[in-house]
Amino acid sequence: MKRFFTHWITVTIALGVAVWVVPGIGVDSFPVLLVAALVLGFVNAIVRPILLILTLPITVLTLGLFYFVINGFAFYLAAQLVPGFHVASFGSAIVGSLVVGLVSWFVGMFGRPERSYRDR
Repeated sequence: MKRFFTHWITVTIALGVAVWVVPGIGVDSFPVLLVAALVLGFVNAIVRPILLILTLPITVLTLGLFYFVINGFAFYLAAQLVPGFHVASFGSAIVGSLVVGLVSWFVGMFGRPERSYRDR
């Protein structure tokens, strides 16, 4: 359960950075940001793997670049499901998903416990 909350807070921080940095993405309030991060996590856990399998030939053909489109679609879908979470265009959704991914990775680097020599 602790891992779930840690991931949720990480995605919330990343989504907040995306709202602040990317023009065309907005939230109405902090509770909407929390719900949007939760819905984005569920969309990424449930819908995105299905899309990845269905679009695997296109992803291979484009040398992985179509993966950005899938992430943008998941971001846009989360925005459509949460009232108060606004994405102006699909391009903003792609850039927003890229920012959320990068910030989540960066914040997650500091949240991991260090592994000792015996754990490796």
